[in-house]
Amino acid sequence: MTDNALGAFLRARREAIGPADVGLPTGTRRRTPGLRREELASLAGISVEYLTRLERGSDRRPSAQVIGALADVLGLSPEERVHVHRMVKVVSGEVCVQAQAPSRTVRPTVLALLDRLEPTPALVVAPHCDVLACTDGFRRLAAPTGLFDATEPNLARFVFGDPRARAAFPDWERVADERAAALRAAADLGDRTAAALADELSITEGSEFARRYAAGGALPPWTGVEEWKHPTAGVLRLAFESLTLPGPEEQRLVAYLPADAATAEAVAGLEQPALIS
Repeated sequence: MTDNALGAFLRARREAIGPADVGLPTGTRRRTPGLRREELASLAGISVEYLTRLERGSDRRPSAQVIGALADVLGLSPEERVHVHRMVKVVSGEVCVQAQAPSRTVRPTVLALLDRLEPTPALVVAPHCDVLACTDGFRRLAAPTGLFDATEPNLARFVFGDPRARAAFPDWERVADERAAALRAAADLGDRTAAALADELSITEGSEFARRYAAGGALPPWTGVEEWKHPTAGVLRLAFESLTLPGPEEQRLVAYLPADAATAEAVAGLEQPALIS
C-alpha cells in the first residue's frame, strides 16, 4: 500500500468539498481549497487533533463509527466507503497484502462467458490494468489503436506510455485520470504489482502521470461512457459496465456497448483485424 493511503484519501476529499456543499458560508479569506480541518472535524463530531492524526498517518485505525461520520460529511459513495474500510483493514493486518505477482489465469467459465458475449467488445482486466483476456470484438476495437502491440497489454501503460493513445481517446485527459485512479485504488489496498507499475510510470512519464496518481481522492468509475477514435470507424461512443469477478485476484469483466445508433452501426461494420501473434 502507498504510504499513508488513508490519510491522503481523506485529505484529498476534504479539499474537494466546498463549504457551500455542507451548508457553511464560503467566506473570502480561505487560504486552502475545500473544507478546513476544523470544519470537517466539527461536522463529523471528532476532534481536530484526531483528524490531523488521521490525515498525517500517525493514526491509521479509525473505528467504523468515525469512518461513517467522515463519509457522511464528505459525501462518499457506497463504493468509496467500502474502499476506505478496506484500506483500514489492510493497515490493521486483517487483510494480507499481496505477497507475490497476481495470477494471469482467467477461469474457464469466465473465458466461456467471453465467448458468449461475442461480438461485444469485452475484456477481463487485472487490478493493475493488465488485459488478461478479451473477445474478438474488443480486439477489433482496440488492436488498430496499438494497445495489443505490447506482449502483455496494459491499459494504464498504453494510455501514458504510447503516444498513439492521445489519438485513440479524444478525451484523453479524463481517461488518463481514470487509469491513474485505478492503479492508485489497487495500490492503496496492498497490490504491489500496481504500486510497482505506478513507480515505473512516475519515472518514465513524469508529472503527467505522477500528479494524477498523487491526487488519490477518487475511485475510477465502474460505469459510464468512453469515446474511442478508431482508425477506420471514426469516433465511437461506448457505454461500459465493469463487474467484479469473484476470487482473490479481483479481476474485472468490462463490456462496451454502443451509446448511440451511429456507434452501433460503426461497431457492426468493423473489419476483422490481421492476425496478432
